[in-house]
Amino acid sequence: MTPRAEQVRARVRAVPEGFVACYGDLDPGAPRFAGAVLASSDDPDLPWWRIVRADGSLPKGERQKRLLEREGVPFRGDCVEMRSVHIAG
Repeated sequence: MTPRAEQVRARVRAVPEGFVACYGDLDPGAPRFAGAVLASSDDPDLPWWRIVRADGSLPKGERQKRLLEREGVPFRGDCVEMRSVHIAG
């Protein structure tokens, strides 16, 4: 794994329970790179569910929503209420 990919993974691990970050927070210059790092990860301890799209929508749908709801993340419909739980990178 490259140092850049490790940095993305470290930023994912730094998002506290009950909060979310966006792909652009993980790698501001290349949010798609951050998404690719998460998609290729097989680390069961990586809290991937805390990473959402910039508009609060969920790339992994209901499974991700259930995990975030368990952590107390608020929703408006199917999107995370970003103003209260977004941790900027």
